[in-house]
Amino acid sequence: MNLTHRYKTQTCLSGNILLSHPSLKDPNFYKSVVFLSAHSEDSGTIGVILNRPLNRTLEQLDDQFKGNPYGSIPVFEGGPVETDKIIVAAWEWMKESSSFKLYFGIDLEKVDSLAKESDDVKLACFLGHSGWSPGQLEDELDETAWLVSSLDHELFLEMGKQQEAWKKIVGGMSQELRLLVEAPVDPTHN
Repeated sequence: MNLTHRYKTQTCLSGNILLSHPSLKDPNFYKSVVFLSAHSEDSGTIGVILNRPLNRTLEQLDDQFKGNPYGSIPVFEGGPVETDKIIVAAWEWMKESSSFKLYFGIDLEKVDSLAKESDDVKLACFLGHSGWSPGQLEDELDETAWLVSSLDHELFLEMGKQQEAWKKIVGGMSQELRLLVEAPVDPTHN
């Protein structure tokens, strides 16, 4: 029985998701689902947290977007790095739900172009991002701070549901993990 789902790092984890292990209590990543947009042994890793909506839109965050057609784009907490910067992302799922086109770190001109090409393009903004220096994520994976999973269409439908999305994915990985995600934060409340 393997309670930690130890993961042997692939050459590249870009396009996968990280799920914080139930034992990870770091407030920056507690019960988080992180999409990895870039990963390499030489440059490190960059991603954004998918399940931390700020319950604000782009125009609520920045007055320059008031009246802009993209002012209603939802904003998520992307992570603890460069929290004063906004990353714009767009994605479109293909007919078979296992593949998608992702546009990450794009400007609003590209957003406009994509929106004109297809009504199926979804948009989100991330305030800040998550980052790891070369080798840091691999060390954290060895310490079982994270679980790795492939990205799927259902996850994007669950983005705004915060910890419920994390619980559903992690709890669905094994019976042991389901017990851990269902455990109370404070065992004295058991």
